[in-house]
Amino acid sequence: MSTLHYVALVALAFLITLVATPLARAFGTRAGAVARPGGRKVHEGLIPQTGGIAIFAGVMVTMSVQWLGETRLGWNEVLTERGSTTYDARLLVVGLALMFAVGLVDDLVTLSPGVKFAGQLAAACVVVYAGLTIDYVGNPFAEGLIVLGVASVPLTVLYLVGFANVINLIDGLDGLAAGVCAIASMSLLVLAAQGNRLDAAVFAAAVIGACVGFLRYNSHPASVFMGDSGAMFLGFTLAVASLLGVMKTTAAIALAVPLLVIGVPIFDTASAIVRRLTHRRPIQEADRGHIHHRLLGRGFGQRQTVLIIYAWSAALALAAYTVRYAPGYVRWIALAVLFIVTAVVTYWLGLFEAAHHHDVNDESE
Repeated sequence: MSTLHYVALVALAFLITLVATPLARAFGTRAGAVARPGGRKVHEGLIPQTGGIAIFAGVMVTMSVQWLGETRLGWNEVLTERGSTTYDARLLVVGLALMFAVGLVDDLVTLSPGVKFAGQLAAACVVVYAGLTIDYVGNPFAEGLIVLGVASVPLTVLYLVGFANVINLIDGLDGLAAGVCAIASMSLLVLAAQGNRLDAAVFAAAVIGACVGFLRYNSHPASVFMGDSGAMFLGFTLAVASLLGVMKTTAAIALAVPLLVIGVPIFDTASAIVRRLTHRRPIQEADRGHIHHRLLGRGFGQRQTVLIIYAWSAALALAAYTVRYAPGYVRWIALAVLFIVTAVVTYWLGLFEAAHHHDVNDESE
């Protein structure tokens, strides 16, 4: 596939999302699916939280056009390729749609944590049933592979659900989650295209366009939020794209690359878990200790905070590229630098210090 083809996919997803977002915003207002200020929320006024509908439309329409182009117009087979793929692309789409549906229902009526988690597990199981699993990982300490065997299914489910939730948790400022996902997708697109994983590249291109189109309305001051439907769907789609990107790759570092790409939300989630355990708080209890809350507490404005996290995400994306393709010693240097920078940022922001807590149902926006 040519660079122009990817550009066209990004443009299509961008346009669909750009047009659909005002419609999704109007639906949210009519349905009463709005985020109210207070608690951990830093916005003012009532903001519709159904923007995920537009993001979903942008990605799905783009993927459908790619599918139709392959089946009707003679485009190179990527999603419909037979023989060299071990998964069913149609079932992958079903899993993505199910994750979106769970998030949308939660945006509209607020699901209990247990029901919401069950829905996430169901979506992940559909993707696993479609044939997308982590069957082995490279041995980082010796040559050869570590075959996961029966652990393959639970590990893949954990990976998929984890991705969906870390994006959801970082969705706390105008434009933050959409921008971070766009940066991560750009990195995945480059890595997948260079690794000849064209299916993963198509997914990544669709996410880029949808995120950028949504930012037109979600940048500060936002007139619409993506809600759980958007955040969970984006995280889940990134997880699927990243697994497609490392399929048939035996390099020991391969699975670590997508984790680096979304390193900021992963680190934010991990630090929140450690913080709550350390201070004997329930893991699921919401607080104002996330990275963006800490930056706001240091005196940065919303725009500045979002730009800082964008820059951090871009640096991690560059590091992921370095780790994937650089010589061995350069990889270890890059990882050492990342470790030192992370330690300094952690100390400066006080990420493990106690934070003001809120009800578990308090949303992050």
